[in-house]
Formats: sequence, structure tokens, C-alpha cells
Amino acid sequence: MRVPLGFVLAPLFLVFAKPTLISLFSGAVIAAVGLLIRAWASGHLRKMAELTTSGPYAHTLNPLYLGTFLLVAGVAMAGGVWWLAIAIAAAYLVVYVPVMIAEVETMRTLFPEAYDDWARAVPLFAPRLTPGCSAAAGKVRFDASLYLRYREYRAAIGLLTVFGILAAKMVVMP
Repeated sequence: MRVPLGFVLAPLFLVFAKPTLISLFSGAVIAAVGLLIRAWASGHLRKMAELTTSGPYAHTLNPLYLGTFLLVAGVAMAGGVWWLAIAIAAAYLVVYVPVMIAEVETMRTLFPEAYDDWARAVPLFAPRLTPGCSAAAGKVRFDASLYLRYREYRAAIGLLTVFGILAAKMVVMP
């Protein structure tokens, strides 16, 4: 559902967006934070092989979704239209909250004892400021090969493309 919804919302967003220099800059800052969180998370994640509790996973159970939320929020802010931001936030909640809840059961099945300990120490979405899993947080370091394997750089390319289109729209249609 994520991809088809994106194909519907992206053109609507680009048509109705009214970016300004301030909205582009403030949105870019928020989106960049989201992009960095996603990159950091992907460099720690070993999908289905082990329970990842290091890096951003010591702060939130879902750093990739948190990063995506910040990316989406930044893009929505860059668009400069409040009702678009609300529509995008609603779409995010409709799509990602059920996914996060479903993943709890998957992770609990794959890693029964470790998952429950981790979930007690780390919130589902909103990050805690201090690591909840301090034992694992310092042992596993960021692995750039994981970042590349999961092709996380595509998020940066997509973000630059959207901001390029918004900047062009701002210049061409002031």
C-alpha cells in the first residue's frame, strides 16, 4: 500500500505545493535529519538474521520508520501548504502504524526472549534520548556495506529529486 499511495500523493503534492525559500530550507533541515536516521539505522540492521539493538535501535524500535516520518514531514513542510502536510501525515499514520504493530508480532516470533527485553527498554516510535540497550549500543558499529546492500542511498536520491522539483517550481511559478 505504501508504494501505490506514494504514486497518488506525490503528483498531488507537486501540483499543489507552493514552496518558498523558508519552507524549502526548514523542510530540508527536518528531512535531512530523517535521512541521517535512516542511514544510521540501515548500517546497523541485519534483517531477519539477528535482533538489532545497536545504534538508533537502542533509542527506538523503529528508527527506519522514524526517519521516514521525518523525511515525509520535511518534504511536507517544504511544500508550504498546511493542508498537504496534514494529508501526508494522515497517510503516513494510516500506512505505517499498522505495519509497526504487525512487525511487533513478527519480531516477537523470530526473537522471543530478546525482543520482549528490548521492547521493555526502548519505545516503539518516539525515541528515548539515552540508549535503552546500553550493552549492545557500543559493541556493534555502523557498517557502510549494510547501508549499500539495502540501497539506502536511494532515499537521498529521491529526496534531492523532490527538493529539486520544488525549488524549480518556486523559481518558475513564484
